[in-house]
Amino acid sequence: RSAQEMKHMENISSLLQGGSPGEYQRPDPKSEREAVAAPGEQPWEMIMDKKHFKLWRRPIEGTHLYQYRVFGSYTDVTPRQFFNVQLDTEYRKKWDSLVIKLDVIERDLATGSEVIHWVTHFPYPMYSRDYVYVRRYSVDKENNLMVLVSRAVEHPSVPEDPEYVRVRTYESQMVIRPHKTFDENGFDYLLTYSDNPQTVFPRYCVSWMVSSGMPDFLEKLHTAALKAKKMEIEVRDYMSAKPIESGGSEGKASMAAAEHKSDGTCSPAQLEYA
Repeated sequence: RSAQEMKHMENISSLLQGGSPGEYQRPDPKSEREAVAAPGEQPWEMIMDKKHFKLWRRPIEGTHLYQYRVFGSYTDVTPRQFFNVQLDTEYRKKWDSLVIKLDVIERDLATGSEVIHWVTHFPYPMYSRDYVYVRRYSVDKENNLMVLVSRAVEHPSVPEDPEYVRVRTYESQMVIRPHKTFDENGFDYLLTYSDNPQTVFPRYCVSWMVSSGMPDFLEKLHTAALKAKKMEIEVRDYMSAKPIESGGSEGKASMAAAEHKSDGTCSPAQLEYA
């Protein structure tokens, strides 16, 4: 589904471009909203149009919340580095100053899924939020795509902490399409995101926080990927970590067990560096 949404956005993006490179023809707002939405979907509203990305939002039915969508491009970093930087939790602790805690709680070797505990600062005067979510990633070399999906879950080893507000509704999907290959500069990406931060503020306040915080996050992510590309810092290469093919209980292991094997073999949890 993520791949289909990416293809739809690529088609829309090409329609919005003029005849010559960089020439942008802005349609009227109504036709643009209808174009961005897939057939039968609720229309999106563009709330930001920057050089490197566009940001849309739409109400989530039955709630006071919005779902957000970012479509953007970078030409000075490789898809592999951009992908790896998002997945490397240790590196994020260094480049994202909002992170209070970010740990992999459990890893399933059969599927590559990981359960993450993430605690992050929120703007004053709000309490810090914590998220427990499962993420899974896939590199589709045949279709030249990388996909990273996350959603909130419960996990017995991470009970609620009275110091933080637990966010129980959270979904994120990132699709990356290289312009050429995974190791050459240039790619488009599509980020679809929603969560319920459980604030007492009106919807427009929450929307303002997201729409102002999103560009800042993307810029920090881009800068971090550039540093990784220049080898200023080591980043784990998640593309080379292939999950075990066979399913079943024999493929499951906790992160601790997987990373403390001493038999000399290279398990999927023992990731190479790039």
